[in-house]
Amino acid sequence: METPLKYSCIIIDDEPIAIRVVNSYVDKIDNLKLLGSFTNALEALNVLRSQRVDLLFLDIEMPGINGLDFFSSIPHPPKVIFTTAYRNYAAQAFDVDAVDYLLKPISFERFLKAVNKFFDLTKGASIVEANCETESYIVLKSDKKNYKIKVDDILYIESMDDYVKVHTIQKVLVCYLRLSGFETMLNGGQFVRVHRAYIVNIKHIAMFTSCMVEIVGNQIPIGRNYREEVAKRLN
Repeated sequence: METPLKYSCIIIDDEPIAIRVVNSYVDKIDNLKLLGSFTNALEALNVLRSQRVDLLFLDIEMPGINGLDFFSSIPHPPKVIFTTAYRNYAAQAFDVDAVDYLLKPISFERFLKAVNKFFDLTKGASIVEANCETESYIVLKSDKKNYKIKVDDILYIESMDDYVKVHTIQKVLVCYLRLSGFETMLNGGQFVRVHRAYIVNIKHIAMFTSCMVEIVGNQIPIGRNYREEVAKRLN
């Protein structure tokens, strides 16, 4: 039986009324779980550091720190939908790979369209319940077919913008899914993101340095921003 996906989110906005509006919209969408709302971006850091956050609803012009600057400061940011009263930040928002850019006042129809874009970016695979031998599987949609793959058999995942290449022991599958979608579903100790374009299965790492890991003869780079976290995980 396929496990229903539930995506966690937080709201950051210095206007309490705007928070109440977005909160009421989130409550209407079964697949979203609100972890908290904040009028101060820096207060949200504790949640971002201690819990898995899949989606961030983020205002831009706030006292203390600009929302764009705050988002750029997060080492491994979740997906983001900007909620703002200002049109002039749109280009900068999409430069940081925002899912969408919502102008206040935000209608529910426009909000739903943005959230569906997020769901589209993270669809393409699903975790299924473990079998009696407690082996975990993932169902990957590729070339209009569904493939049931053992999680342990995944070597690494490679980003191709809106698609990913999933390298397994048996085959390579191309799926319509962003790398952040895989981070959501494979969250745990077995996988680590080593680069903005790569997630690897720690079990299959044969050798590593401070700059790369090697899996079945393939050398995969470790991005500068990921080196500290990767070093902790591998050592």
